[in-house]
Amino acid sequence: MGIILNSENLKGFVKPQDVDALSSRIKKAHDELESGTGAGNDYTGWLKLPSFIDDQFLDELVSFGKEVRSFSDCLISIGIGGSYLGIRSTIDFLRQEARIPVYYAGHNMSVDNLAGLLEEVKDKNISVVVISKSGTTTEPALAFRVIKKFMEEKYRDDELKKRIICVTDKEKGALRKIADQNGYRSFIIPDDVGGRFSVLTPVGLVPLAIAGIDIKALVEGARVGEKEYGCMDLEKNIAYQYAANRFCLFNQGKVIEVMASFYDNLFYVHEWWKQLFGESEGKNGKGIFPASLILSTDLHSMGQLLQDGVRNLFETFIEIEEQKNRIIIPEDEQDLDKFNCVAGKDLDFVNKQAYKATAAAHVEGGVPNMTITIGKGDAFHLGQLYYFFEKAVAVSGYLLGVNPFDQPGVEAYKKKMFELIGK
Repeated sequence: MGIILNSENLKGFVKPQDVDALSSRIKKAHDELESGTGAGNDYTGWLKLPSFIDDQFLDELVSFGKEVRSFSDCLISIGIGGSYLGIRSTIDFLRQEARIPVYYAGHNMSVDNLAGLLEEVKDKNISVVVISKSGTTTEPALAFRVIKKFMEEKYRDDELKKRIICVTDKEKGALRKIADQNGYRSFIIPDDVGGRFSVLTPVGLVPLAIAGIDIKALVEGARVGEKEYGCMDLEKNIAYQYAANRFCLFNQGKVIEVMASFYDNLFYVHEWWKQLFGESEGKNGKGIFPASLILSTDLHSMGQLLQDGVRNLFETFIEIEEQKNRIIIPEDEQDLDKFNCVAGKDLDFVNKQAYKATAAAHVEGGVPNMTITIGKGDAFHLGQLYYFFEKAVAVSGYLLGVNPFDQPGVEAYKKKMFELIGK
């Protein structure tokens, strides 16, 4: 099935002629991306990445993952931002496919979180993947210090060399020096791919391979996305349609986009999307604020605001057409709850009706919305979805007139924090 974009609930908000009017600007953005002449062109290596990934390299990673799992009960993945969210979103989305548990560190500095993690894994056979281009990012660097000491107390040097894996720069940086000095196995982060676009580089593929995720299907899905969203035809390219719809809504004062789904395994996919769009667009006083909800849970906490609150937002739903599992609703003889009307039906049938009702109610309440439907909740479709959003945000940034591939504002808090801790 692939991916489908439904924009029916934008009627009355975005007219076809509004999107058509952006065609020349989208073509300019497309041409600048393809030719490498646009802003931030040093970081557009993700654009052709799926087709450039060598199948032999994927086979080697799959074998490497099996090897690491042969002596590991669990994996600790250390990283933050793009070195964390793509990994977690993939594993959580494919929750039944991971072969070993994956724990996460270095994405915050919560003492209780890290202490609890170490307590939980102390009697397990552990391997660690630490991911950092520089090796000096505060959160993962400090987590790695603590976990490295923990591992040194648990294992001999020869064991450490196979249990600590570094994903870092090819030649420079603190983590590269640590890997080389200690003989840790290492993989290279490409120079031309920024963190939030890096899920299909070794940043994501190495820990995912160790976890036992089908990385070949993930990449194949992205390859399909690269082909489908690489054409300039606005009528066919739904990534460009999505970018155009967002831009039209932004110009109407819809400055918040709520990513909503009725499937809780999309929670961290939403988190990945929030970084991708927030960090790419939020510059020069511009950008759509990315928020997210998991429904119908959040309809009982945020539904009132969505239905009747300030009309400064729009929604994008992610639907999954085919579920892995089925749960048939049983008939009840007394039917006190009056739900025998759906007895014999799959629970997902009711979930989909809840989505349809919500989308209809919200557009009637003044919240325009569109829906991205993916065929299955598998690695292939997730890889295609990742590429869909990456291509869309690149065009979105160029439409806004910002460089979607840098993040100058991220350094502001770091500078002040370094002053406070004396670095």
